[in-house]
Amino acid sequence: MTTLVLVPGLLSDDIVWQPLADAVAGRMPVYQADLSGGDSISGMARGLLEKVRGDLIVVGHSMGGRVAMEMAHLAPKRVKGLVLANTGHGPKREGEEVKRQAMIDLGDESMEKLADQWLPPMIDERRVGDADLMDKLRSMVLRADAKIHESHIRALVGRPNATAYLKDLNCPILLVAASQDRWSPIAQHEEIEAATKNSELAIIEDAGHFAPVERPDDVVKAVTDWLGRTFGEESNG
Repeated sequence: MTTLVLVPGLLSDDIVWQPLADAVAGRMPVYQADLSGGDSISGMARGLLEKVRGDLIVVGHSMGGRVAMEMAHLAPKRVKGLVLANTGHGPKREGEEVKRQAMIDLGDESMEKLADQWLPPMIDERRVGDADLMDKLRSMVLRADAKIHESHIRALVGRPNATAYLKDLNCPILLVAASQDRWSPIAQHEEIEAATKNSELAIIEDAGHFAPVERPDDVVKAVTDWLGRTFGEESNG
């Protein structure tokens, strides 16, 4: 039976994909990935391929989407489908390393200060005043530490250029973009859609970069509907 592998992103953990895990419980095996010890995208991908045997459908958010693409690139016969939410595909941009280093330095000074600066631009700006949402995300960030943060940033700075192999990804792909995502905008997902052979795009309204946490019901519906259409009985129990 195919395993649904749920991969969180930078400074993220199980809460990102828990609503999806709950929704498919009893229908198919689920594996919640822990990237806290990873320091390279390729290394994270290889580690998950070793930990979870057999055929996989990989669901990734943000940095986790890059890990998911790398898993499909490394093991195309095993990865039967991809869900890529709020993610990108290109290599390191000019000037990116300097900006990333500034965030590492801030995290080294105080993870609380990092959370307070990093999180607001990551969500729909109309929900920055949503105390429950912000507390949930802030608590998630603070469950990590500065060492994990730096390792994740180093992984992102040294990321593979997925653009170069998008055309070779033959499995079905669902792209989940959000209308208010200022970090990974809809256009990036449209680029992946245009470059791949078997993909479709779902847009989540009134959500930012953390769409799976901001609008869990909408994201779960998009993913489970796609699983049902694409994999039929295998994902429906």
